[in-house]
Amino acid sequence: MNEIERHGDDIYKYSDIKSNFSSNICSHPDSSLRGLMDHLASMPSLLSHYPEPEAWSLERMIAERLDIDPRCVVVTSGAIDALYLIARVLGPASVIPCPTFDEYERACSFTGNRVYRSSSMNTLAQEGDTLWLCNPNNPTGKVLTQSEVRHLRRQFRDLIIDQSYARYTDIPVMPAQEAIRLRHIVLIHSMSKDYCVPGLRLGYLITAPQMANCFRRYMRPWAVSGPAIEAGKYLLQHDELLAQPDLREAQRLRQRIEQIEGVSVAPTRTNFMLCKLIHGKGCDLKEYLVREHKMLIRDGATFYGLSAPYFRVAAQTPAENDALVEAIRQFVKMNN
Repeated sequence: MNEIERHGDDIYKYSDIKSNFSSNICSHPDSSLRGLMDHLASMPSLLSHYPEPEAWSLERMIAERLDIDPRCVVVTSGAIDALYLIARVLGPASVIPCPTFDEYERACSFTGNRVYRSSSMNTLAQEGDTLWLCNPNNPTGKVLTQSEVRHLRRQFRDLIIDQSYARYTDIPVMPAQEAIRLRHIVLIHSMSKDYCVPGLRLGYLITAPQMANCFRRYMRPWAVSGPAIEAGKYLLQHDELLAQPDLREAQRLRQRIEQIEGVSVAPTRTNFMLCKLIHGKGCDLKEYLVREHKMLIRDGATFYGLSAPYFRVAAQTPAENDALVEAIRQFVKMNN
């Protein structure tokens, strides 16, 4: 498998999926985004003219909403773009806990940075000068408290915190003002996830002005398209489009899956959860669910540090969740 294909939500490979549990992002009814689509369609000049070389107007709106200096915000073409930008500036050695989002390591390796992996937060030695954290963490759903993050910060020169799933938990994460005040902290946020529009590719960094200037020197001009900038400004004025994950339903799903003999589920504080088959492989379960039930899950073995029995699911509607539980139960029964 090509490394770029190792992400979840590979629904583009299939033509008849009815329930998509592979993406952590909350789903919107298509009708709820009609206003955004109509707004963009009313501005054809977005396609016929170059956008701002840097998304200054959107950066100002984000800063105003967060009550911070606009110099502290750097808008990027999705959170992924932010990761590669950070890796170009910081280093030369990074510590990355695992399992977590694999693009941190890919971004660091792409720029020649040394990467040290650790499976335990308690054994994070100062092997590198930069620590990468995903909080809430993908794929485990674990969320570090602010005090835990502050403790880790004291061990490293630079701290990168990917808070793309901040809206997908009820545990407070690090505020923008604190990250700016402490310096040497970079927060990553994803408007794509905040507003459930992953196809838009829109993210941003928050950090102290001096570090933000370092990132700007390495940015490509016109990295964010005109339609994406305008869409971001529209979304900031429509809070009704913000992600609203049903965390109670996610816990119900977790409990129901855990009741299946032959499956274990890690504790989670998000809408997604990491599961493990006692017998069988996550990739086989994925193929079975696609073939027999038109359902899509994430094969967990594609995450560094996880093995074949793992898979990840994100809660959907109660009816879809119940159907998933019964489908997994059937698979487990056939493989015991």
